[in-house]
Amino acid sequence: MASSPRLMFMLHKAAPRLTRSFFTCHHACKSPLIRQQPKRPFGSGIPRLSSDGLLARPQAGASIGNITQSLQSNKRARFFPETSDKAVAYWLLGSAASVFGIVVFGGLTRLTESGLSITEWRPVTGSMPPRSAEDWIAEFTKYRSSPEFKLLNPHMTLDEFKSIYYMEWAHRIWGRVVGMSFLLPAAYFIARRKVSAPMAGKIVGIAGLIGFQGFLGWWMVKSGLKDDLFAPGSHPRVSQYRLTAHLGTAFLCYTAMLWNGLSILREHKLLADPQAASKLFERLKSPDLRIFRRSVGALAVLVFCTAMSGGLVAGLDAGLIYNEFPYMGRGLTPPKSELFSDFYSHTPDRSDIWWRNMLENPSLVQLDHRILATTTFTSVMGLWAYTRFSPTLRTLLPAACKKGMHGVVGFVGLQVALGISTLLYLVPLPLASAHQAGSLALLSSVIILGGRSWVPRRAARLVSQRLAKPMRMPARPVT
Repeated sequence: MASSPRLMFMLHKAAPRLTRSFFTCHHACKSPLIRQQPKRPFGSGIPRLSSDGLLARPQAGASIGNITQSLQSNKRARFFPETSDKAVAYWLLGSAASVFGIVVFGGLTRLTESGLSITEWRPVTGSMPPRSAEDWIAEFTKYRSSPEFKLLNPHMTLDEFKSIYYMEWAHRIWGRVVGMSFLLPAAYFIARRKVSAPMAGKIVGIAGLIGFQGFLGWWMVKSGLKDDLFAPGSHPRVSQYRLTAHLGTAFLCYTAMLWNGLSILREHKLLADPQAASKLFERLKSPDLRIFRRSVGALAVLVFCTAMSGGLVAGLDAGLIYNEFPYMGRGLTPPKSELFSDFYSHTPDRSDIWWRNMLENPSLVQLDHRILATTTFTSVMGLWAYTRFSPTLRTLLPAACKKGMHGVVGFVGLQVALGISTLLYLVPLPLASAHQAGSLALLSSVIILGGRSWVPRRAARLVSQRLAKPMRMPARPVT
């Protein structure tokens, strides 16, 4: 019994040699082909089951430590899925529709002179309107101390005040609804890992942009509640700079929601048929389509800038002058002395006369908007003619891009008609509101066209990975 431990030790030490000797063909080892093959570490040739059920073979020369490290990195990367859920796309598109509606309603609030009726910013306690007669009198008293009441509405009654108060209150409540309906689902989708890692970062960015938009809204209203923020004795209005910043942020929120929602849906559609997606990408990457792709991007920037110039027109009430088209007075443009007036310069050397007139002179602001609108219309029609009469584009351009181009042409024609009608009829409420909605609809059509024309890098990489993955192993029959 004393020799048993020594015997066990000797067998344990000799076991590797015995097994190697028993299961090795010495005749085959003498072949030069066998002797030329390099030695591979243990486990390097064992197929591994990937996370999606596919068999993947480790690379030659990979060690057990490298395989373990790769698995750990894949686990960290798999905290978020490769693709976002379709429910996230529908939620983003619904949020974009809500932002579209609040932008149009905000324009109505501006046109009805209701934006300055609430003189305080109470994000929590201001969610409910006044309930009693005493509360209404208190709110009306605060409004009576504002410059708008003293200069424009000194004879306003309490009932008239209620109508503009409810308009501004509804606008603010809608803004809170947009924020909560975005923040709560965003937290849920991220916590439940329904979005990819890049999309999670984009959603957080949009949420921050919504919060910043609320701050800009009050910052804008505040500019119309103090006499020192506009010229003494002038029409009480919010700053056109702050109004344009508020409008621009709303446009950015809407564009981000629309773009990312459509991107998720397009990604799912492309991954459903990787072969067809790969052929589409090769077609869109053609150098012959480079000019078209860049033109669509430039067109999106041009439409956005035209809409922002419209914000300056609204902030200065510049649409109430020169209500004719295409002339402005006796010519196509007003006199130079009117366009670049010394009245708007704030420095003795008049070094700011150019940019201040472009941003503060109603005559030049309206002219700038006309020029930008005409340039936008001409650019759209030129791009349409390029796709229509170029033999190369008629062959290479996908049918979806051609349909998107037709949609842009339709919306730009409608927007030009609405703009001219709004100007000729002295900015009536229905036409002005439709014109503002038309600018957002035109931008949407250009964004959709861009989504169909540009090659998404992430989707292209995922499609390449799908095509490079091996075939699924057939299920082994149960015996």
